Amino acid sequence: MQAVILAGGKGTRLAPYTTVFPKPLMPIGDMPILEIVIRQLKKHGFTKIVLAVGHLSGLIEAYFGDGSKWGVEITYSREDEPLGTAGPLALIDDPDENFLVMNGDLLTNIDYSDLMRHHLESGALSTVSMYTKDVPISLGVLELNGDGNITDYIEKPTLKYKVSMGIYMFNKSILNYIERGKYLDFPDLIKTLIQKGENVSGYMFEGYWMDIGRHEDYAKVLEEFETVKDELL
Repeated sequence: MQAVILAGGKGTRLAPYTTVFPKPLMPIGDMPILEIVIRQLKKHGFTKIVLAVGHLSGLIEAYFGDGSKWGVEITYSREDEPLGTAGPLALIDDPDENFLVMNGDLLTNIDYSDLMRHHLESGALSTVSMYTKDVPISLGVLELNGDGNITDYIEKPTLKYKVSMGIYMFNKSILNYIERGKYLDFPDLIKTLIQKGENVSGYMFEGYWMDIGRHEDYAKVLEEFETVKDELL
């Protein structure tokens, strides 16, 4: 099975580290987060891995090479100019009929092979992995009726949203919606699929999921890693 890992972003929210160091090589425990991801994918049968690289790509290629150290085949797709999160997929030569796409800065114990099973059984063109995110509001929230009268007063509620985990399954015909060399992000791609009436499936996940996009998130992952390590590797 084939996986495409997006590892070309500049990671500006993690500056100054990412000024000279690509975010997928940020260490978690005794290895880069991208190595953890590759080990997980191999465990679930994904042995063909494409790394979509850009920013400081030479460091990523020097570390991972052809992937033989991890028992996988790694190839590289290089973007000369930033193409967004979805745009790099158009650069992939001859993808598998169905393939996984994910960000290279995620720490999760999702069952990737079960995600593939769900995608194939749904017959979807695209499957988006979802997670319930709690968003605490530190203020009193007011509800009003049509006349502007207050009907409820909720003190410091916690809102719940279904959010994208940054992990997708696609059928290769997705490339019909991605123009080669054109900037495109996943939200715009998914909205286009919905507008065109394509089957877009959701895969609900309730386990461990974090990304290291912000300093506080990276610090939290470092703090939690030893307690969840056995679930991840």
